Amino acid sequence: MKLTYNSYLKIEELLDLQQLQSEPKEHDEMLFIIIHQTYELWFKQILHETTKLRNNLTGTQTWGAVKTMKRILTILKTMVAQIDILETMTPLEFESFRGFLDESSGFQSVQFREVEILCGHRSPRMLKTHEDTPQYVQRLKERMEEPTIWECFCTYLQKSGYDIHTPERKNDRGLLYDPSSHNQNVLLHIMNNDPEKTMLCELLVDFDEGLQEWRYRHVKMVERTIGNKMGTGGSSGVEYLRRTLHRRIFPDLWEIRSEI
Repeated sequence: MKLTYNSYLKIEELLDLQQLQSEPKEHDEMLFIIIHQTYELWFKQILHETTKLRNNLTGTQTWGAVKTMKRILTILKTMVAQIDILETMTPLEFESFRGFLDESSGFQSVQFREVEILCGHRSPRMLKTHEDTPQYVQRLKERMEEPTIWECFCTYLQKSGYDIHTPERKNDRGLLYDPSSHNQNVLLHIMNNDPEKTMLCELLVDFDEGLQEWRYRHVKMVERTIGNKMGTGGSSGVEYLRRTLHRRIFPDLWEIRSEI
């Protein structure tokens, strides 16, 4: 059969994935489903690009890493902009179908947890949330064995001749490793003497800031939609999301700001 636009992109299958649960069907549930399915597709692409980024870094392919980082940053901006669309739905419109969501919750997004893991975050809750789905637990555990973005960046700097220490994995709650004064001194030297590596440092900070921006916009969207109500699936909703704000992925790159 000849390959066409519809068969290549599996348009019929794609358009059949929006299965409304409300009865009678609520108009705004369609928007809710499409936005979140789109987020999952962007998470998939970010994971895809992150694999390439880590390979670029460990292979000391500076310009490949720069290009990949810029694409990830553009995806993050698109994800933030999508919240504007979701916020066209009023609290009453969301409430009209919220009860039909049962125990489903954004906390159950395996792909977002994978993104967090590759950024260096760890939490027992990551696994506990999926304890009834062994394949998800195994998937997350496998991700935890992979090198993080920061570890790959440190490998990149080591291969470039810099005496930067490999981060020691020591935390199972929060960021996997602690800030390093030694590494901060090396990074300060780079910022003052190596424009090419400095550009990559700044792109990593952009990525860190972009994730924080997405978290902030997500929190405010949830807050304006459900206030301080308990989230779907029994989560604490806004209270939990607020605690995730300002999580730094690359603290060493932030700490040196006052020394530059």
